Amino acid sequence: MSTKLQAIEETLGKSELPEFSVGDHVSVAVLIREAAPKGAKKQEDRERIQNFIGDVIAMGGTGLGRSFTVRRVVQGEGVERVFPFHSPLVTGVEVIRRGDVRRAKLYDLRKKSGKAARIKESRVRKSDKSDGASAD
Repeated sequence: MSTKLQAIEETLGKSELPEFSVGDHVSVAVLIREAAPKGAKKQEDRERIQNFIGDVIAMGGTGLGRSFTVRRVVQGEGVERVFPFHSPLVTGVEVIRRGDVRRAKLYDLRKKSGKAARIKESRVRKSDKSDGASAD
């Protein structure tokens, strides 16, 4: 990749997103812009932040084109959204629970329902949690 392209990607890309991977249960804060109602006195668009909570089933792309797919089930119907990492509409991502999966894409969750669609939670040992400081 050329150095000019790298410089542009560094200025446009986000760096504050946390590390997460496929199988994690995340909450994505999305900026929603609503048009003003027709009869309103103030003709200003309203902005609010709405959380989309679900499991990351896929990640793809590189650089500015990197994206991730989040799936959740609402009233028995599966809903998936693809979020670009560096979109200005994605204001934040919070990892709720780490998943332990052995696949890069979890598209098979589309066919499963109920208990079969659960993702095993990743467990962290106590020795891995400590910062190296002893509790003497």
